[in-house]
Amino acid sequence: MNSYKELIVWQKSIGLSKKIYFLTEQFPKSEIFGIVNQMRRAAVSIPSNIAEGYARGHRKEYLQFLSIAFGSGAELETQILIAKELNFIKGGEYKEISSLLEEVMKMLNKLISSLKNSDS
Repeated sequence: MNSYKELIVWQKSIGLSKKIYFLTEQFPKSEIFGIVNQMRRAAVSIPSNIAEGYARGHRKEYLQFLSIAFGSGAELETQILIAKELNFIKGGEYKEISSLLEEVMKMLNKLISSLKNSDS
């Protein structure tokens, strides 16, 4: 693989980030510096950390950045649930975004596991 851009997990996390931006545009304007900002930062952090870790060129650092990306996914998962509880997200939107996030998280988990196992 020549670039992180070839990673399906990176591509899907870019798509997730875009969906989060579009979704949060519908939130109350009073939340622009609250949950909107937090959700956008967490979403963007996922592909950003995948890219940065890959670019470092060392497996140990790559694993560290993938773990950070995974943590950002967990943070985003919590924020999406809070937004749903506050009725900022409709049921169908919640299912769609949660499903995509779950897919990204599973892919990250598998990538982390495979890198750890190839170290052994």
